[in-house]
Amino acid sequence: QVHLVESGGGLVQAGGSLRLSCAASGSIFSINIRGWYRQAPGKQRELVAGITYGGVTDYADSVKGRFTISRDNAKNTVYLEMNRLKPEDTAVYYCNARNLQASVYWGQGTQVTVSS
Repeated sequence: QVHLVESGGGLVQAGGSLRLSCAASGSIFSINIRGWYRQAPGKQRELVAGITYGGVTDYADSVKGRFTISRDNAKNTVYLEMNRLKPEDTAVYYCNARNLQASVYWGQGTQVTVSS
């Protein structure tokens, strides 16, 4: 079992920045992919950014150039640096982890609200 805990959400004005963190614990030895997803009211959960154990990254088109995902393998933590935030970035952001057996784990979510 893998336990994920997010932190760093909050309220920010448009154009501002936030940094989300996600710490993993438990059976983390086989985790190879970490990611951030988000879900806005009335919408489906969508991938925001992902990163492999080796550091290969992928981003949703809507956040490219504004968000940066990174990971500290020694701390079992993944970060999402969000810059130039827009009101449409408002959502609950979920941390995600996937292991070599294709099991998927989710954090509890952290609210990000961007005011215009």
